[in-house]
Amino acid sequence: MVYILGHRPDEFGLIPDKEGFITYKELLWGIHEEPGWGHVRQGHINEVLMGKERDLFQTEDKRIRTLDRRWHLDFENPTLSSLKILFTPIRRKAHPFAMQKGLQSTEGRYIILTSDGDMAKRIGRRRDQNPVLLEIMAASAQEEGISFYPFGHLFLTTDIPARFISGPPVSKEVLTIQRITETKKDDFMPRPIDFSPGTFTLDMNKDPDPYRRAKGKKPKGWKDSARKMRKRKHR
Repeated sequence: MVYILGHRPDEFGLIPDKEGFITYKELLWGIHEEPGWGHVRQGHINEVLMGKERDLFQTEDKRIRTLDRRWHLDFENPTLSSLKILFTPIRRKAHPFAMQKGLQSTEGRYIILTSDGDMAKRIGRRRDQNPVLLEIMAASAQEEGISFYPFGHLFLTTDIPARFISGPPVSKEVLTIQRITETKKDDFMPRPIDFSPGTFTLDMNKDPDPYRRAKGKKPKGWKDSARKMRKRKHR
């Protein structure tokens, strides 16, 4: 745990947040991927935190970090080295969108890239058992102002336009699922009213004449009034 959190999180495909924390879930990902460590559970981590080494770590909510951190994550200074081809994994269902629209990170997160295809697959399998591996033409992206921030053997960025992305063709299965999803969205969308010139709609609730709105409605107690009228006629 000290080595993963405090020395080389990049070797395990892990990116700490700006405060140096990694979630327990991410830590377990990195541990389970190592041969012979697949048995480790949250309970084992809790035992360490209650043992004599507990002063080496700090926890907050569902996150953990080491007090002694020997790595440095700098988001102010991008790498000046000329990069070539980098790899990044995506989920299969995101494949069509990535090829058409590019990649963009969510707020507070970064796109993780690496020159090692095996590491990219390792990271990708955490969210998809069979991720799609994309090739990023990093050199061309750098020339057009895309910044890549180094972190050990990894590189981080926030946005990659589609023109710098190369990948396998989108499978027919994924395209079929995409078409079905888009069709369902269209079915649930309200259809716009087709107005022809000179037509308009009436909203009776906005009629300024209250008597016209009430026309056709019988007032309350009309039955009692009718009975009284009939009695008078029979007298």
